[in-house]
Amino acid sequence: MVGAETITFIRECIRAGKILWTYHVNMRLAGRFISRETLLSAVDSFEIIETYPDDKYLPSYLVYAAHRTEAFHLHIAVDRDGDNVRVITAYRPNQDKWEEDLKTRRKG
Repeated sequence: MVGAETITFIRECIRAGKILWTYHVNMRLAGRFISRETLLSAVDSFEIIETYPDDKYLPSYLVYAAHRTEAFHLHIAVDRDGDNVRVITAYRPNQDKWEEDLKTRRKG
């Protein structure tokens, strides 16, 4: 599942509250001063920028999100059978590692 179906599934799960927040993301959000509400309110801006179909447990995706003047990346695993998504981590992208669009990794 890639493309429009995937982002639609992710958005629908987020809107329906079918989200599992990993221990890792809970620790990272607190340390990075990012609220769940901020991430959830950005759902309409979600855009898949990288795919990891063979990730450890479930296919996962790096998702770009924007809220007001801030951009975020969310690493989200998709559990189609369980009808939910798992937020693995979230962070503000660093321009040392990302191009100006914050969606393309810098080479090298």
